[in-house]
Amino acid sequence: MQSTRSIAGFWIIAAMLLVSLASSAVPSPIYPVYAAQWHLTPLMLTAVFAIYVAGLLVSLLVAGRLSDHVGRKPVLVVGGLGLTVSLGLFAVAHGFGALVLDRVVQGVSVGLLIGALGAALIDNSLERHPALAGVLNGAVPPIALATGALSSGALVEWGPAPEQFVYLLFGALLVLMLVALVVVPEQVARRPGALRSLRPTVSVPRSSRRLFRSVAGSLIASWALGGLFLSLVPSALGAVFGIENHFAAGALIAVVTGVGAATGIATQRLDARIGVLVGLVALVLGPIVTIGFVFAHSLPGLVVGSAIAGVGFGAGFQAPLRMLLATAAPTHRAGLLSTIYVVSYLAFGVPAVIGGLLEPTVGLVPVLAGYGAFIVLAAGVALVLQLTSRAAHEVEEAAAGAVERTATGSVRAV
Repeated sequence: MQSTRSIAGFWIIAAMLLVSLASSAVPSPIYPVYAAQWHLTPLMLTAVFAIYVAGLLVSLLVAGRLSDHVGRKPVLVVGGLGLTVSLGLFAVAHGFGALVLDRVVQGVSVGLLIGALGAALIDNSLERHPALAGVLNGAVPPIALATGALSSGALVEWGPAPEQFVYLLFGALLVLMLVALVVVPEQVARRPGALRSLRPTVSVPRSSRRLFRSVAGSLIASWALGGLFLSLVPSALGAVFGIENHFAAGALIAVVTGVGAATGIATQRLDARIGVLVGLVALVLGPIVTIGFVFAHSLPGLVVGSAIAGVGFGAGFQAPLRMLLATAAPTHRAGLLSTIYVVSYLAFGVPAVIGGLLEPTVGLVPVLAGYGAFIVLAAGVALVLQLTSRAAHEVEEAAAGAVERTATGSVRAV
């Protein structure tokens, strides 16, 4: 029978994953406040966004496999402390340089945490509900982004000390999570190769490579859509619809991420291959509907398009993730998850940065249209390959079977 300590550890890890990723979305609704107070240009805000993604990617590339060698908890402690420090720096920031420094520390810390937290969640999966670890690995990131955006938007609009309180709140929650790690059992034995693992690399275990190539298009399209909604679509509320309420921007992000999380939970018993197809169809339709209603100046239509996009964001990421985890041995989990997030955050960050650079000269709505067209093209190509590639069908069928047999998506593969 599973120990009480291990059960508690599972929920502590899940909570830490939620709080860590939610804190990464906290600054977004506050950017307009910073821009007004510190006279920041769109280019400066784009640089702040880019530096966060760059720090996260470097951290994933360098330390993504570290917890497979030294254990999960040492990496979680270092990453958690770094993230707490970054939130404290945000609370006292007074200018563009401080904002850049804060986002660097935050990006590096989140990069340290997400692979180790995802792997630790599976390490401590519940015996009575083994599927829950795989579900939460896919569902918590969008739930966290929704939580961070909504709480930040609400506190900025109506709370005390809008530029400090939300950071102090999430910093305090992280400190509690770090203290609670004492309860979490370490499931990974130390093994040689920790220093070698720090060489920057993208690591996909041999057992996962064919499947990774098959579903990479879905990962790219879903996270590119996430970048669109977190970076540019909320600006349309002010520029197109004249809505300046900070909570409204957080709520629009929450529509996409919240629907994405609900989609992942609702489709957990669905064949993972069907989930990929559902996600790709929604990733084609969502941007078309969303951008179309931006041109039509229809706010209800924008919300509908955001909800359709949310289905794509959820299924397009979570279904491939479930299959990929089903092919990885425990000693390769953190490395595989880190590689998944490297691809995902590249898709999340690079188009958003390009869009931010073009927006001052081209205009917001044309940039939104071009960004949406890129997502539709990526998802459309991936959908055609899914429907026509026999090799993709075979490898996904085997992985979907592994998901059904193991529930957590954590078989011992070679």
